[in-house]
Amino acid sequence: MKERVIALGFFDGVHLGHGALLRRAAEEAALRGCTPAVFTFDRPPKEVVTGVPCPLINSPEDRRDLVRRLYRIQDVLMVPFDREMMTTPWDDFIVRILVGRYHAVHLVAGHDHHFGHRNQGTPELLAQKCAQLGLGCDIIPKVEVAGITVSSTYIRRLVELGQISRANRFLGHPHTLTGTVRHGRGIGSSQLFPTANLVIPPHVLVPSHGVYATRATLEDGSCYAAVTNVGTRPTVQNGSDITVEACLLDFQGDLYGKQLRLEFYEHLRQEVRFDSLDALRAQIQSDADATRTYFADGVPTFPAL
Repeated sequence: MKERVIALGFFDGVHLGHGALLRRAAEEAALRGCTPAVFTFDRPPKEVVTGVPCPLINSPEDRRDLVRRLYRIQDVLMVPFDREMMTTPWDDFIVRILVGRYHAVHLVAGHDHHFGHRNQGTPELLAQKCAQLGLGCDIIPKVEVAGITVSSTYIRRLVELGQISRANRFLGHPHTLTGTVRHGRGIGSSQLFPTANLVIPPHVLVPSHGVYATRATLEDGSCYAAVTNVGTRPTVQNGSDITVEACLLDFQGDLYGKQLRLEFYEHLRQEVRFDSLDALRAQIQSDADATRTYFADGVPTFPAL
């Protein structure tokens, strides 16, 4: 039987507040000689309960990858939020699911964590039940940056506004979007740099329309600076479909059908319509120069609190 120290939460964004839980879970697991793990759901419980779509910072795949890559917790329990989960009483959730099914010996949760049927489980009830069962328990207080509580809700708003460098301060890492590369029209940009049009995962936020300094990581682990346009590409198409098109600098090859992870670092400019393709190409070259300058001193880091 694999005993686990389990961090509880939805972990959208895997931000600095989540990082405090994840580090605590890893520390306790090391002390106990058992497995650090994350228990989360495949979709937002609120979306299932209300039927209203909830745009998220990350896809489930990106959430799992960020936990593993940044916090070295490999055991990510991505559980379907189905009718069983929705109707399970809070105490039954602890006893039957976390302990009985996943062998929890210690639980870590945030100060505002609610769980179980109708969200009736609270951090206080969690701590009381753990004490009754002889389980370890940590309730992690809120984490603040510049006097503002770190939360997925706040970070979502920053991403929607295109305030990526500020969002990254609260995330503790660059905003991440992973997708499969599809064919695009590539007019204007492909003649300068290889372009990758990403398929945006369902229910995932894209940053505000504009051009960003980004970094692309390919399936083989190689990384390239990239100029990424988010928007409707008004110079080359007059439709309303939102596209995410990355122009990879210093890369040669075909990206079609491959997985690509984009990390957003800096908003360079708003998306604008140009009078000609030549003007667009000149601007892309200027954006490429700005991106090279941004990364000239290396890739920025975001120290944990």
